[in-house]
Amino acid sequence: MFFSVLGSFAKVSSSLPAVTVKLHYRMSSGGRSLAAVCQLNATPDKQANLCAAKKLLQEAAQQGASMAFLPEGFDYIGSSQEETLALSESLEGHTMMQYSQIARKLDIWLSLGGFHERGPAWEAEQRIYNSHVVMNNKGQIVSIYRKSHLFDMEHPEKAISIKESAFTIPGPALVSPFQTPVGKVGLGICYDLRFPELSLALQKNGAEILSFPSAFTGVTGAAHWEVLLRARAIENQCYVLAAAQVGQHHEKRSSYGHTMAVDPWGVVMGDCGGEKAGMLLVEVDLDKLSRIRTNMPLQKHRRDEKFYTTLSDNR
Repeated sequence: MFFSVLGSFAKVSSSLPAVTVKLHYRMSSGGRSLAAVCQLNATPDKQANLCAAKKLLQEAAQQGASMAFLPEGFDYIGSSQEETLALSESLEGHTMMQYSQIARKLDIWLSLGGFHERGPAWEAEQRIYNSHVVMNNKGQIVSIYRKSHLFDMEHPEKAISIKESAFTIPGPALVSPFQTPVGKVGLGICYDLRFPELSLALQKNGAEILSFPSAFTGVTGAAHWEVLLRARAIENQCYVLAAAQVGQHHEKRSSYGHTMAVDPWGVVMGDCGGEKAGMLLVEVDLDKLSRIRTNMPLQKHRRDEKFYTTLSDNR
């Protein structure tokens, strides 16, 4: 599914499967720009994943998006720990070279939301980073954030057992928000969404957009996905752009989908649904963001950090 926004309504591209979605749109001008937020159904087949993503990115560029966001695991989702590690690459490998070429050819910035990057002691330890890599429209890497909160979950009732920490190195630090054609972007990945301190730190350092590329499970997605995204948008008065994986990746894993964009007031601007790959084309209006922050100046009302670490015993 692809949603091409024309005028004040959403037109569904005839070349891709359709799903109804409600988008808010005005012609891009002034402090406004267009972002493409993509939904993929990645498998262990890296070349097939690349082809699927490339089609969406071509559509995004044709429709005027200046930046596109891909989900966690855009490169692949392995069917076992052994396969996940075997398919991993360095930042100088084939996958990043291909995306660099795409960025240059399409003249578009790319948020590559969760790359399986081989760690610094790969030969000795066989461990990887889960890396959010951003490229500019020249194909140059301008920022890398390595996922700092790793998803370990046991849910016996739903037969879910995931332990990302078994083969992934936690990232050493947050990364400062940086300027892009759609605004100043702060980077997270999936499980980071559950830790509001991360989003607040990014907002305090200038983020206007929070990006959470993800591959939520069906169980956690149905329970928590939308409410967490809207909460991060509201409490930080930021746009939240969350590209997601969807559907069955292989016999052992599936993802919730519902790629979503939320505005700084907490309004869901678009939702790709939970069935198929596709894309939202959404407007980022920084003038609107500024008005919201001016009318309700949360950061001016925030007490100093010491206040929140000292609790009174009420006596």
